[in-house]
Amino acid sequence: MKRVLLLVFCLAAQPLWAGALESELADIQHRWAEIQYQLPDNEKEEAFEKLSGVAEQFVAHYPDRAEPLIWQGIVLSTYAGAKGGLGALGLVKAARKSLEAALAIDPETLEGSAYTSLGSLYYQVPGWPLGFGDDDKARELLQKALAINPDGLDANFFFGDFLLDQGETGRARTYLQKVLQAPGRTGRSVADAGRREEARNRLQAL
Repeated sequence: MKRVLLLVFCLAAQPLWAGALESELADIQHRWAEIQYQLPDNEKEEAFEKLSGVAEQFVAHYPDRAEPLIWQGIVLSTYAGAKGGLGALGLVKAARKSLEAALAIDPETLEGSAYTSLGSLYYQVPGWPLGFGDDDKARELLQKALAINPDGLDANFFFGDFLLDQGETGRARTYLQKVLQAPGRTGRSVADAGRREEARNRLQAL
């Protein structure tokens, strides 16, 4: 009887646990988009620092799930971008560690977002001896992200941005235009609008 009751409890609790993870994830995604696209630049560093603490707690709540690690990596990498300078190198290394841990759990979680985010780090971070930047590794990871999510807004944006960085402007235009045509994501309207605006700016520069 005890085993039956335990099984019933576990089955009943699973949707609640899953719902809690989704709720925490949505909160972090929404706050990240507000900071990234709506706050003045001089307020971003402090806001991302606070959000990195929230992301750390999220990982602690669900240590065996890839989603919290992916978003910890995203938060830390954008915190590094807001911070800038040599002080950002420790943050990007921590972001890489989180994203690699997420890939070890499930590389296809959140439509391959770990590949997208890690790939973006590899082409934006300086190379040796200061950092771990590697354009060949970036291309490999970003292409893996596109293989999982070929119509994805972020996957197309970051591969297009990478191609721009490599001087492949014709190919870059193709992927950046796909960003403008990509389907919107539920609950991510602020992030979607911001990413599309970034794509438009790059296309205009072309």
